[in-house]
Amino acid sequence: MKFSSRLIVAALLSGYVTMGYSAPAAPLSLADAQAQHGVIVDTRLSAFYNGWPQQVDGVSGHEASALNLAAGWLSQMDNPQLTAWAERHNLSKATLIALYGNEQETDAVQARLAGLGYENIRVLSDALAQQDRLQRLAHFEQLVYPAWIHNLQQGKPVAAKPAGDWTVIEVAWGMPKQYLLGHIPGAGYINTDEIESEPLWNKVSDDKLKALLLKQGIRHDTTVILYGRDVYAAARAANIMLYMGVKDVRLLDGGWQTWEKAGLPVERGLVPEVKPAKEFGAAIPGQPQLVLNMEQARSLLHRKDASLVSVRSWPEFIGETSGYSYIKPKGDIAGARWGHAGIDATHMDDYHNPDGTMRSEADLTALWKDWHITPDQQVSFYCGTGWRASEAFMYARAMGWKNVSVYDGGWYEWSSDPKNPVVTGDRQPDSSWL
Repeated sequence: MKFSSRLIVAALLSGYVTMGYSAPAAPLSLADAQAQHGVIVDTRLSAFYNGWPQQVDGVSGHEASALNLAAGWLSQMDNPQLTAWAERHNLSKATLIALYGNEQETDAVQARLAGLGYENIRVLSDALAQQDRLQRLAHFEQLVYPAWIHNLQQGKPVAAKPAGDWTVIEVAWGMPKQYLLGHIPGAGYINTDEIESEPLWNKVSDDKLKALLLKQGIRHDTTVILYGRDVYAAARAANIMLYMGVKDVRLLDGGWQTWEKAGLPVERGLVPEVKPAKEFGAAIPGQPQLVLNMEQARSLLHRKDASLVSVRSWPEFIGETSGYSYIKPKGDIAGARWGHAGIDATHMDDYHNPDGTMRSEADLTALWKDWHITPDQQVSFYCGTGWRASEAFMYARAMGWKNVSVYDGGWYEWSSDPKNPVVTGDRQPDSSWL
């Protein structure tokens, strides 16, 4: 049997070699794939799947109902993980799978799937041919990717270019130790102690937040591009900046690790001096509805037109652990709905692709819908102290959810008052109606 050399190379690059290679996938049209009830799979980076055009004036989005299995994830997925991905998306070994992307991407994905016994694999011949049939995140531009930042810094043309001044800032807790060893060139730095404080790690006063923004040279019309070693640290700052009235706040999807993996320039050294802004230029807070207090959060409970959403691990949600060394009470808010999170208080696995970027809109929508959390509701996310909740908030916002916020105090604040209703133990989605 004669095998395709490019398919063998793709298998090697993806970190997996099959014992017997399949011939290159034959092409078929989208109409034919749909007629055969095939599953369409986009093998490109999630940024392009979400809506970023691969060229400035190129098409935007993905084929309707397509799944995203980026070739770039394969080195981070062992066979059980890839099998779990396929099973989660209802792919049987007999399913017709139609791939699209560039040749190297489709070859790599085909090789891995074929190695697991998925042999009915084709290549979509007319992928991305018609802009009007493509789907995208409502606000894909709010989740940027490394090459976009790099091109912006180089003065090259980019899609969704900031309207005016812009800045890139790393966000993390404490002094900039990791920042000093390597950061995005020209990036500033914000210590999360400047935006939240003890005793409950709620946001600091609006006056202090305004002083921080001005110190960072940020006005209401400055585009702020945030990233973190942990995405949720940057998301926490993003939610608060939007609350204050900064109009255009964006996250590097997947955080610092995506910059490193992209092999883009890294800068070492101290945080650069920034020319302070003289005035913010708008009333503060500009969007107070984006951050809720405890009474506002309480008003969302036990309603079908609203959801107070716990973005905590399942062990935290059912009261096996508080999740934090400094939070003693266990349990969760009675009437809250579970929004998923990760394996513990420091992970957001349920929200992430293998490379740490945001999972597809369809995946997240399905997770939330299972717990009666829908885009037509008023939805407020919370966690222990606001970080994980802010990441969920930023994803919902990018997805176009209109009425979303963060309950700032979260479980730490709620559990500090013994009068607040708390529940423990295993429970089901319908329990939130009671």
